Amino acid sequence: MHDLPHAQLLLLLAAMLGGAKLLGALAKRIGQPAVLGELTAGVVLGASALGWIDANQPVLRALAELGAVILLFEIGLETDLAQLVKVGGAAFAVALAGVILPFAMGTGICLALGLGNIAAVVAGATLTATSVGITARVLSDFNRLQDPESQVILGAAVIDDVLGLMILAAVTGLTAGGEITAISVLQTTALAVGFLLGTLVLGRPVARIYVKLSEIDLPGTPTIAALILAFALAALAAAMDSSPIVGAFAAGLLLRETPAAPQMSRGITNLGHFFVPLFFVMVGAAVDVRAWNPFDARNGDVFLVGGLLLAAAVAGKFVAGYVPFWFRGNKLAIGVGMIPRGEVGLIFAQMGLASGAFSSALFSAMMLVIMTTTFITPPLLKLVFPPRPPEPVPTELPGVADLVTNP
Repeated sequence: MHDLPHAQLLLLLAAMLGGAKLLGALAKRIGQPAVLGELTAGVVLGASALGWIDANQPVLRALAELGAVILLFEIGLETDLAQLVKVGGAAFAVALAGVILPFAMGTGICLALGLGNIAAVVAGATLTATSVGITARVLSDFNRLQDPESQVILGAAVIDDVLGLMILAAVTGLTAGGEITAISVLQTTALAVGFLLGTLVLGRPVARIYVKLSEIDLPGTPTIAALILAFALAALAAAMDSSPIVGAFAAGLLLRETPAAPQMSRGITNLGHFFVPLFFVMVGAAVDVRAWNPFDARNGDVFLVGGLLLAAAVAGKFVAGYVPFWFRGNKLAIGVGMIPRGEVGLIFAQMGLASGAFSSALFSAMMLVIMTTTFITPPLLKLVFPPRPPEPVPTELPGVADLVTNP
C-alpha cells in the first residue's frame, strides 16, 4: 500500500472531519446520536459513493486506531470501577450468553444452508464480539455512562472482547489448516484475563506514583502524562495478544481516582474531538454498499444469508440482555446496547475472506450484518434508553488561576 502524499493526507483529513461534523450535526438535528452521522460520512466518503477514502490505507487506519484507543481511555476515565465490579456477575452472564447464542445460531444457519464447516464456524464467530466503541460513544453522548445498565454493557463488552480473542485464536488456527487445542485456548484466555486483572490489581499503586508526572509545571502535562500510560498499556495489551482498547480502558480506570483525573479528562476529551470521529468515519468507509445491489440477480444469496444471519446477530445479543435475571435494571437497554459489531466484526469478516473461508457472496452478507447492526443500535438505544439531561454548569465565574491553567 503506497504512502499518502502530505497534501492528499491533509485534504482527506479535512474531508473526514468536515463530513463527520456536518452529518453528525444533521443526525442530532433529526434526533439521532452524532455517531450515526459520522458512520454515514464514512460510507459517503468511502468506496460506496465518492471513493475518496481507502479503508485499508495504513496512515488512515493508524489514525483511526488511535481514535479507538483514545475513546476507550476516555470512557475508562468516566467509569466507576467500584460500580463496574458491583455488576460484574451480570456483565459476565450477558457476555457469555452474548457469545454462545449468536455463535450457535450463526453456525447452525450456515450449516443448514449447505455452507462448509469452516465457513460456518467463521461466520458464527463473526457474530460474537460486540463493538464496545459504538455503544460507549452513544452512552457517553446520552450522559448515561454512570447508570448500572451502562456499567453492565461496558463490563460485558470488555469480557466479550476477551472471549472474542479466544474464538479468534481458535478460528485463525482452523482457517490456517490447524487444529484447536485445549492448551492454545487456555493460553489465550490466561493472557487476556491475566493482563486485565493484573493491570487493575498491580497498577493502582503504580498509578499513584506515576501521577506525580502530572505535577510537572509545564502546560498540558496532565494530558500528556495520561496519554503516556494509556499508550503504554494499550501497547502492552497488544504485545500480550489482547486488544489495545482493553489496555486503554484499564488505564482510564486506574487514573480515574487520582487527583489529576479532572484535568486529564478535559484534555483527553479535547484530543478526542479530532481522533474519535476519524475512527467512526473509517468504520463506515470499510463497507461497499454496491455489493448489496438489489437489482443484481447474483445478490439473491447475499440478502437471504445476510438476512438470516442478521436475525441471529440481533436476537442473540438481545436475549443475552435478559440472562442475568437477578438484575433489576433495564434489560432491554442492555440487550440493545450489545447489538453492534462494528470494527470487531470487520476484523473477523476480513480474516474469513483473506483465508478463503468466505466466498465473496458470504463476505458481502457478513458486511450487511455488521453494518446493519452498527447503524441500528444508536437510534434503538435512544428509544429504549433516552438521553439524560446534562448536569447544570456552575454559574460562578472562573478565577484567574483557572483561566491561565492549560489542562
